[in-house]
Amino acid sequence: MSVKEQIEKDLKTALLARDADRVSVLRGLKSVILDAEISEGVRGTGLSDDAVTALMQKQAKQRQESADVYTNAGDSARAEKELAEKQVIELYLPEQLSEDEVAILVDETIAELGADSQQAMGRVIGAVKAKAKGAADGAVIARIAKERLSA
Repeated sequence: MSVKEQIEKDLKTALLARDADRVSVLRGLKSVILDAEISEGVRGTGLSDDAVTALMQKQAKQRQESADVYTNAGDSARAEKELAEKQVIELYLPEQLSEDEVAILVDETIAELGADSQQAMGRVIGAVKAKAKGAADGAVIARIAKERLSA
C-alpha cells in the first residue's frame, strides 16, 4: 500500500472515530499531496512514494520550526499542538537513521565520489540523500558532510 493510500485509509478511520485533531492533520496532508500532484501534472497517476515521503518530511520540518517559534514566544499550547501534528506526520515517514549511520553513509559517498574539498559538498549531500531515501534529515547530512570535507 502506498503512503498516499495509507493516509487516505487512516483518514477514513479517524473520521469514523471522530478524532478531530487527527482528521485535521490527515486532511492537510492529503491536500498537500493533491496540490503537488496537480503542480507536477501527475493527477491521474499520482506521485511516487519517494515524492510523497519528501512532502511528509517537509511538513514535519515545518511543524518543528513552528513549534520552536511558539516555544521561543512563550506559547507552549500552540507549540504542543504543532508537535502533536508532527508526531502524526512522522507515522508516514521511514524510520530515521542515527547520526552514526548517516556518518557512515557520508564517508562511503565521499570515498565513492573521490570528494576532497568543500566544493564537492553539494554532490555529496545529494548522493547521500538519494541513498538514504528519506531516512535521514538533510540538515544532519549537510553538517556531517561539512565536517568531513573540511577536515
